[in-house]
Amino acid sequence: MSEFVLGTGQKLTLRNILRLIEADIVKREGVPRRIRLWTDTVIIEVKRPELHGDFEHYDIVFPKDLVETDALLQFAQSQPSEFSLEDQEYSWHIVAPPQDKPFTPQVLEVINKLSGMIKLPEVWRAEGHDFRVESINVEMLFHAMVQYRASDVHLTSGLNPVFRIDNDTRYSEIMTPLSSVQILDLVQRIAPLGFWEEFENYKQTSFSYHQAGVGYARVSAFIKHGTPHCTLRYLPEKIPSFEELNVPPEQMQAIANTPRGLIIISGMTGSGKTTTMAALVDWINTHKSLHILTIENPVEYVHINKKSIISQRSIGSDVGSFAEAVTGALRHDPDVILIGEMRDPDTIRAAINAAATGHLVISTLHSNTSYEVVNRIVSFFDPIERDLVRLQLRDCMKGVICQRLVPRIGGGRVPALEFLFNDIKPIGDAILKGDTDLIRVGMQQTVSHSMLFETYLLKIFKANVIDLDRARETCTDVSIFDQMRMGTYSVPRLDSIKGV
Repeated sequence: MSEFVLGTGQKLTLRNILRLIEADIVKREGVPRRIRLWTDTVIIEVKRPELHGDFEHYDIVFPKDLVETDALLQFAQSQPSEFSLEDQEYSWHIVAPPQDKPFTPQVLEVINKLSGMIKLPEVWRAEGHDFRVESINVEMLFHAMVQYRASDVHLTSGLNPVFRIDNDTRYSEIMTPLSSVQILDLVQRIAPLGFWEEFENYKQTSFSYHQAGVGYARVSAFIKHGTPHCTLRYLPEKIPSFEELNVPPEQMQAIANTPRGLIIISGMTGSGKTTTMAALVDWINTHKSLHILTIENPVEYVHINKKSIISQRSIGSDVGSFAEAVTGALRHDPDVILIGEMRDPDTIRAAINAAATGHLVISTLHSNTSYEVVNRIVSFFDPIERDLVRLQLRDCMKGVICQRLVPRIGGGRVPALEFLFNDIKPIGDAILKGDTDLIRVGMQQTVSHSMLFETYLLKIFKANVIDLDRARETCTDVSIFDQMRMGTYSVPRLDSIKGV
């Protein structure tokens, strides 16, 4: 329970004030059975037996100068079964219904009439009590995510669980609204050692949870407006293959067979970067005898040793930071280093150095297209370092996969991919210059294995996987897609933008 202040204005009845206060409590903490509200002079407590319906018990204390004494006494004598009135020297104490009387609808009418007799304050302090306390069934949440094919479930006070299905949020029609007590209890029950303390101290935490036989979840819990919010992102126990992800196996296997260098999987939040990266690592694990070291925050997909040995480290519990983990990784005899996300200069610098020293480094980055990745990475550094970073990227960055999820015909979503391979000199030169236009032109040359979003979208559109509207709204440049579809698109020549 948390105390808050709410201005209600001049309302005609106490019940109107209670509706406003209850609505605010529901947003903050869930549905209460009991509400306490007060000012410097007035104290009111209301109760009800269930989590819905009218409040059935009213306990009100207010100073005598807020009401005309004779009128109040006369009204009390006329309604002995609906409320009791006690003189407390400087104040009146009203209980409705009296302790020895049952609740009847007439009690609500009496409260309305009393409200008209008392000058009610306009600003209140309030707090809710007696919220729903039964524990959330974690296994049921996991089964619901599997059944609905949901990527995430959001748990917030006062609302039914909200599932993200095909990128749309949908409220559960079966589960009941949750309280902050239930959400806090859930986080405390499933948090590993130390993470609940982190949540209490820093008001947010993130960790991995395993529901045996169903799957894993990346759990993110935080405080908003003083109330908890918890998000679970579902991850299956079995890591999907390239075919199951509907991504082209040839290109993905070519990337997985890269012996050394930097591979980046980019895209916006929720575009499936983590799953694609896990599938890439799983393919290497299945087909090669290597040592694969993963550094994540937290560990999401859990790999088992197949042909390779896999060591998975979680930021916080296993190592202090990404940069520290990547720097230390060079002493752990890895062949492949997976970095959950490159989010700061130190991590990026360590990743580039690892790739330059003969390791295959796979990581993710938030970017809308593959050819923007170079400048996105460079932007993390001070201007004096940027030329050196571009030079290092030209030499060690082998490929970029950028992906977006597109609603498919018949339901569900399918990834649309853009491939940037640093496989021809014009692309390498463009990376060194940091020229995104030149990189994009280089990607379209027939000698490169790169592929634009527009090309990939046209391919899956012609295969009747997605419809035209979805293809056009997903591509980067609609005009290029339309020209490709009509067969009128001409690939720009490299010398067409030289000197720009």
